[in-house]
Amino acid sequence: MRIIAQSTLAAAAVLLAAPLPPVRAADDASPDTINALKAQADHFRIVRERGEKAYYQPRFDLSALPHYQPEKLLTGWLKIHGNNYIADGLLGEYWAKAFAKFQPGIRISYYLPTSAGSFGALDYNQADLIFSHRPGFYDLLAYERMKNCDPVEIAAVTGSFDVGGWENSFTIIVNDQNPLKGLTMEQLDGIFGAEREGGWVGTNWRPDLARGPEKNIRTWGQLGLTGEWADQPIHVYGFAIRYNTATAFCDLVLKGSDKWNETIKAYGNYMAPDGKRHIEADQITDAIGRDKYAIGFNRYRGERPHIKRLAIGAGGGPLVEHTIDNVQNGSYPLRTQVYFYTTVLPGQKMDPMVREFLRFIVSQEGQAEVQRDGKYLPLTAKMAKEQLEKLP
Repeated sequence: MRIIAQSTLAAAAVLLAAPLPPVRAADDASPDTINALKAQADHFRIVRERGEKAYYQPRFDLSALPHYQPEKLLTGWLKIHGNNYIADGLLGEYWAKAFAKFQPGIRISYYLPTSAGSFGALDYNQADLIFSHRPGFYDLLAYERMKNCDPVEIAAVTGSFDVGGWENSFTIIVNDQNPLKGLTMEQLDGIFGAEREGGWVGTNWRPDLARGPEKNIRTWGQLGLTGEWADQPIHVYGFAIRYNTATAFCDLVLKGSDKWNETIKAYGNYMAPDGKRHIEADQITDAIGRDKYAIGFNRYRGERPHIKRLAIGAGGGPLVEHTIDNVQNGSYPLRTQVYFYTTVLPGQKMDPMVREFLRFIVSQEGQAEVQRDGKYLPLTAKMAKEQLEKLP
């Protein structure tokens, strides 16, 4: 990851990132530990290389987003921890420099090793803001028990269309011999999920999200296919279920139930004996390309042989094709976002510097820097308005 330091006070920002983890393990480390460290080092190398590139040229009209106008000029340090991707790319630097033009007295320090450890920084008051995907169950439970409130969540960007690591969008893929054109979110629940007694929304168990086994979908005939397809079982593929990609998909599709199709074939990253890193997304795609009766959820990283993507519909609406425009405008149901989180304790007000920075992030000026970086996708005016309404 990059280390960037602004040498002048006029720039009013310092950007910091954690160093790459060492590949060398302790002499008595197990083979699993050694392979895990090698996999992480390879991951960071690839991410750093991607971070240098702008994958998308500016294409979205941001003119309907509000301009940022400071409510008050402030001074002080703003500490931001979390997701490494704004340091591995250029977005963190772009945001800091652009914000400094409006608020030259606010200095920003980033510490961005990984989303995986970001919520601890809020728990222990080490950060004013964290940049992260949505918290896992224990991340949120720890925060609620320590703070007696929920964090304030502000969507900062929409995940990328196809850039691996930058919350690239979910796709539902099948073998190219499959005649299906699309599926609804309810059908996806039936295919990938199982009967359940309820589901989680944050740390709240919701019995009203229960459903019975009669909604399970296990054959292609249940989706309306006929002939040779009618009685064929659906072969389900996806990410290893303890990985955050799987939990994010579960929250979107399976109502946070953690009840999956009992036959799912789940994959994870691993280092082969020859030192080659095998990516779970590639394993899923390759397997479905060989299996005529397969379906899987995956992170999209471009077209692959013998694979096609399905359009997805939600809430009785039309089926929506997976395109970059439909991901950005929010009409594609399986898009994801990345968020800033901060603490506002009961009876207290949001830190004024935090509030000004968040107002900038969702503004036309802040989202223009997202376009400039060319990996995440900018918010729409409607999304920006919804975030501003969350600010106390």
